[in-house]
Amino acid sequence: MEPETLVLAGILLLSLIAVTTGGQLLLRITTGALYANELQKSWFRAGHAHAGVLLVLSLALLPYTDHFATENFFGSVARLGVPVAAILMPAGFFLSVIGKDPQKPSKLAWLIAVGAASLIAGLLAAGILAIQAGAGG
Repeated sequence: MEPETLVLAGILLLSLIAVTTGGQLLLRITTGALYANELQKSWFRAGHAHAGVLLVLSLALLPYTDHFATENFFGSVARLGVPVAAILMPAGFFLSVIGKDPQKPSKLAWLIAVGAASLIAGLLAAGILAIQAGAGG
């Protein structure tokens, strides 16, 4: 693997520690040790799930993007699109329901949509570059 890929892998692996912390928070909420309303419970679960899945997906894509990612815009999108989504989407879920008994998500929920766009762009670029590399182009 390229040195920058290894650095990104290290960052992603260390980020999974934050996911375990989120799991501890969810455990405290579900056992009643910490109060959260129904909106917060569901959005915290969604944020936690998205964080874990997107970080692991980011790690799984690294060997592929290292193989075919070029030093241009599309190569950068292929390499960084999913990791950026792994930051933005969970942040949107968590930050938009912070506070005492919120009844609806705050305007920070826009982070979820931006993260989803980053996810789609990253997967699209990675998929196209993988097909091109496999077809010899």
